[in-house]
Amino acid sequence: MNTPRSAPLLARVALACATLCASLSVAHAAPPAEHPQAVARALAHLQREAGPLAARAGESFVARDVLKDADGTEHVRFARRLQGLRVIGGDVVVHGDARGTLKGLSRTLSRTPSVALSPSIDAVAAELAGLSTAGVTSGASVRSELVVYARGNRPQLAWDVLYTGRTVQGVPTEKHVIVGAHDARVLDAWDDIQHAAATGTGHSLFLGQIAVEADSQADGSFALRDTRRGNHAVFDLKGNFGGKGQLFVDADNVWGDGTKDNRQTVAVDAAAGHAYTWDYYLNVHGRRGIADDGVGATSKVHQSLFGLPWVNAGWSDNCFCMTYGDGDSSYWPVVSLDVAGHEMTHGVTSRTAGLIYSGESGGLNEATSDIFGTMVEFYAKNPVDTPDYLIGERLPRDGSGTPLRSMVQPSSDGDSADCWYDGVGSLDVHYSSGVGNHLFYLLANGSQPLSGPSSPTCQAGDTKVATGSALVKGVGRQKAEKIWYRALSVYMTSDTDYHGARDATLAAAADLYGGVGSKVWNKVNAAWAAVNVK
Repeated sequence: MNTPRSAPLLARVALACATLCASLSVAHAAPPAEHPQAVARALAHLQREAGPLAARAGESFVARDVLKDADGTEHVRFARRLQGLRVIGGDVVVHGDARGTLKGLSRTLSRTPSVALSPSIDAVAAELAGLSTAGVTSGASVRSELVVYARGNRPQLAWDVLYTGRTVQGVPTEKHVIVGAHDARVLDAWDDIQHAAATGTGHSLFLGQIAVEADSQADGSFALRDTRRGNHAVFDLKGNFGGKGQLFVDADNVWGDGTKDNRQTVAVDAAAGHAYTWDYYLNVHGRRGIADDGVGATSKVHQSLFGLPWVNAGWSDNCFCMTYGDGDSSYWPVVSLDVAGHEMTHGVTSRTAGLIYSGESGGLNEATSDIFGTMVEFYAKNPVDTPDYLIGERLPRDGSGTPLRSMVQPSSDGDSADCWYDGVGSLDVHYSSGVGNHLFYLLANGSQPLSGPSSPTCQAGDTKVATGSALVKGVGRQKAEKIWYRALSVYMTSDTDYHGARDATLAAAADLYGGVGSKVWNKVNAAWAAVNVK
């Protein structure tokens, strides 16, 4: 068993590797301990599927969460280990019923990895090899863990080096760099702090006058804490980049005045963003908060980059919190409702499929946040912020409505991909997300909806830009969001790519709406074909 190691990056000596238990975010749909029989049945299926060779190779599986359908179908998600080492990209979901019948497996790694488990380079060499990719300052800390890296065609032994601190630009980072344990090559990298690409009675910046939940204090004041939604609270960073900040407290339970100059105003938007997102996931998907455990997150506003303008927002699993930048002369503070829903959905993704934040899975991660951030906006039906399929369109100060991203035609930003093509995973995840965003718009609305903008489809041979005119009929937002959520929470795994997402959504559509070959199933299939995923 490996042991944790963490020390200042340029002033430490080699210690043992990080423990396996510190490595994966744990989903909370239902803890495995609450369903021991379901876990035992699923594990038996896995052992039969893997066979004696896997047992001799030292392959094992650890349950992460259990989902149960109304008809008794069980979905048990497992992390995979080989000789005690975590297998990145090796997670699997077992689908079966309470009678012990196997219905199927969702996975990207179908066989036991064959890997030599003795590294040729030690942890210190791996950390030095990954340093330039991490781009962190000398004050960062580092923790290394020997893993089996199974993304791609050939599993191999690697070091997962986690650099925690700040980048050379001063931005907080929790950067994973995957370094080959035999040749010190950088194989992959992603950041656990996932930033957006750009950006009582409450008087908000973007939503007008709204009701906010506050917590009465012993001295008669009110704290901006929502006890109805897991004790979510809003803190003022006061222009700092990190830290806990100061809890917002008010004497009369009237918050903000609708202007940026009042420090409470954006706190109202942050509180509303959490409330609407919480209610959306609870009332539409039956999910009790981001981690499905009834616990609210924390929001921190008035973030700046050491006194410099910060046009961004971010989610961090480490602090289970959102942070919102104060914007600059061109952009308002980045607290619009779709951005809030986007950031919190990163937390939902980490506790369900756990989509790795690079390659096509990273694009799917970002698309999932755009999708549900948009669905939160539609759920809220706020008259001041008309729902649409544009991300962050309220942020420009000039009133142009230019969005950060468009789901109708992602390529309108000049960088995002409308259609899948071989190599789309090499784009920045905010741009490869265009494929998933475009797919969802077509699935929900069709290519030529009766109301709303038309969306060009992709023809064979198209790459980044959609130029075709094939008619695609949508299934409606309500069915589309249900299909995507079930695909995310039941069928997708950490390394799911766009073709895997197609399989996952088809399986979800079959479960929810009439089986394989149903009208809805066929529309899902047609929508994927329209973005060149077949």
